[in-house]
Amino acid sequence: MATTLTSNLTQTILDVYSKEIEFFAQPVLRFAQFAVKKTDLQATAGLTVKVTIYDNLAMGGKLVENVPIGTKTLSTSQKEISVTEFGNAVAVTELLLQASFDDVMGSAAKLLGLDYAKVVDKELMTTTLSGTQVIYAGGRTSRATLTTADKFASKEIKDAVEVLSTQNAGKYMADHYVTFVHPHHSRGLRDNAEFHEVTAYGKQYAGEIGKIHDVVFIETTQMPIIPAGTGGAPVGVSVYQAVMFGENAFALATALPVEMRDGGIEDFGRVHKLGWYAIFGTGILQDNNIVRIETN
Repeated sequence: MATTLTSNLTQTILDVYSKEIEFFAQPVLRFAQFAVKKTDLQATAGLTVKVTIYDNLAMGGKLVENVPIGTKTLSTSQKEISVTEFGNAVAVTELLLQASFDDVMGSAAKLLGLDYAKVVDKELMTTTLSGTQVIYAGGRTSRATLTTADKFASKEIKDAVEVLSTQNAGKYMADHYVTFVHPHHSRGLRDNAEFHEVTAYGKQYAGEIGKIHDVVFIETTQMPIIPAGTGGAPVGVSVYQAVMFGENAFALATALPVEMRDGGIEDFGRVHKLGWYAIFGTGILQDNNIVRIETN
């Protein structure tokens, strides 16, 4: 009887699949493109990655001839971001690999890449939504008081911009703030005569749909919906969350960049395992630079 020998994936194949993970993750990532990125390869699971933040200098002013310039003190603070393990894996049988007309392992790598992107995106989204500054549509004072008439509109956008601008939150490219919205929000935006579709000026970010009032909007289905009658939402009113932020608002700290891991071959070569693995964490750097907006 002929004997079929099986072995683990070679490192060459693993390298190719790892690159596919990075490639296929990019179109899905939305929040990561705005995160401050800090990589500390010395950190391990359960430890923290420190991000240094410089405080503003005391303001300078006029000089007097023959009088030396007084020096200011550099002041810093550190934000600690906890990192932990993340990952996911698949298992396929030798029978499937031999009988399938598709490149099963290649397809698995694509799916794992998309999964990694969704995990990072969700972690960053959850972090930004945990900010303490909240605006409720229609001038309401709490989630429980929202009504079906309290929609996402120009007033809410202007109110959020006022909060960020008053606190000197930096704008991206010194030009605009960024807001992540659900398609439910973007549908209403497109009815606003002042809204400029991205096709009129050229896309700058993945997922960008347009701008208004010095704010660029990113559409994603990842933004949460709080069903009516749950999580503090009134009966009969579903609550949609959006988030606006400026520069240096949140961070993605990486202790181990994502990589493909071969889980080995089991049951005498009948089962192959493949997964992604990474160690990272997310955290808010400047709470004053984030505003959550809740509407119907």
